[in-house]
Amino acid sequence: TNVMGNCGAAPVKKGPTDSLVKDLQKKYNYLMKLLLLGAGESGKSTFAKQIRLLHLKGTDDTVFDEDERLDFAPIIFSNIYKSLQSCIKACENFGLELEEDNVAVSEEIMGLNGLVDVNPEMGDIFTQLLSDPAIKDVLKRTNEFQIIDSAKYFFEHIDRIADDDYIPTMEDVLRARSKTTGITELYFKMDESSFVLVDVGGQRSERRKWLHCFNDVTAILFCVGTSEYDQVLQEDETVNRMHEALTLFDEIVNSHWFSEAGFILFLNKRDLFEEKIKVVDMNCCFRDYDGGCDYDNAVKFLEGKFRERNKSNQDIFVHVTCATDTNNVREVFNDVSVKIMEDQVNFGY
Repeated sequence: TNVMGNCGAAPVKKGPTDSLVKDLQKKYNYLMKLLLLGAGESGKSTFAKQIRLLHLKGTDDTVFDEDERLDFAPIIFSNIYKSLQSCIKACENFGLELEEDNVAVSEEIMGLNGLVDVNPEMGDIFTQLLSDPAIKDVLKRTNEFQIIDSAKYFFEHIDRIADDDYIPTMEDVLRARSKTTGITELYFKMDESSFVLVDVGGQRSERRKWLHCFNDVTAILFCVGTSEYDQVLQEDETVNRMHEALTLFDEIVNSHWFSEAGFILFLNKRDLFEEKIKVVDMNCCFRDYDGGCDYDNAVKFLEGKFRERNKSNQDIFVHVTCATDTNNVREVFNDVSVKIMEDQVNFGY
């Protein structure tokens, strides 16, 4: 099955992205086009936010000014109530009953839709439901239903978020999850080098748009959600997320489009992976895995699984990352940018 939506099947027409890149390549000595790819929920857009944080304005809450951070509040409110709705549905599916006092509360939350203002009263309702034993039980089984990774983080901060004077912090902004649709471009400079980072939606329905980004790519940054080895796709619950990532990686790394591009593999969500591997053996995803609940064994095995899909002459540069950790992304991207620039010298640019 071609999980890229036949991205490699037809000739490419030059799109607006390509002409803009050409113009900027004339303006600067050389503009390096970095293409962020990966399956949905792998952390691509969080990585893009971090690059903006690190390379556009500074390194603190002034990067996204107060008005910009306030723009994320409705997304965060939506993340919270939709995550609670997912928990309520999971209770029903798992045959878990809410306490009698919380049945009406759960019905009120299930009725929420669209833009919702999370005020102190709403925060109290959310907190009441989160204290229900059934909800606590399903939150131990998040691999068995669809819920965003940042749900736990936002649940822990409901009191602060529900305050009337709430302004999202940079951490909140990085954790906010909205489905990426279309193509987002971020232009920035590091030292004397100029980059454009292209972020695209990772869900299957979005991949047909990837084709418009395939020309003039300097490097592929491929994100994998390492903690998702025991989860299924949101868009197809018969498919394991890690298996999907491997299939997609196979198609990208062996594609003729990227034969001269650098290739960086981000084994992302390290923090979640470290916690999960302690209690969930990765042989639930890979029958040939025998490293037990050991983080180092599991990371080494995963890296090998991706490397063995590489049938091209690509030299793959691998980093274990946590896209929500600004310091980690800073270190990784500094290493990556050096690697990319070295590759450009070697290719004779």
